Amino acid sequence: MNEKKSAVDRPWGRKFLGFSFTISKEPKIRIAKQSIQRMKRKVREITSRKMPIPMENRIKKLNQYLMGWCRYFSLADTELVFRNLDGWIRRRLRMCLWKNWKVPKAKIRNLIHLGIPKWKAYEWGNSRKGYWRIAKSPILDQALNNSYSSNQGLKSLRKRYRFLRHLS
Repeated sequence: MNEKKSAVDRPWGRKFLGFSFTISKEPKIRIAKQSIQRMKRKVREITSRKMPIPMENRIKKLNQYLMGWCRYFSLADTELVFRNLDGWIRRRLRMCLWKNWKVPKAKIRNLIHLGIPKWKAYEWGNSRKGYWRIAKSPILDQALNNSYSSNQGLKSLRKRYRFLRHLS
């Protein structure tokens, strides 16, 4: 037997059908890094700033893909991964929305409409920071929070995972 090729004694170094295992006395199933990278690549395609599609269609495509992905990987014991991916996806959507607002005047108007004080809206609407950086800003995070995303129709990966795992 060739020990370099055999992974019987170290299953955490291998992936199988998108899953891998943790290193511990009681190994747990986790999502392989390559699977998460592939999922992020697909989400980047759907939430690309270059694609001029309405937000409703974008969210519909995202939900369709993410719910299937979540269903497949719900076997894994990694709730934290799903929570982190939820935040990352919402940030991608905030970035797309910021890009869609285009000009500072529209950004200011929309921020005020979302309940941000005028002076803060003016400050952030005229910011020269990039789309990805602005998407993480406290102002956009406050204006376009989790409830805003769920009202737009975005389904939460973490909630779906907890439902599928019967964790409530």
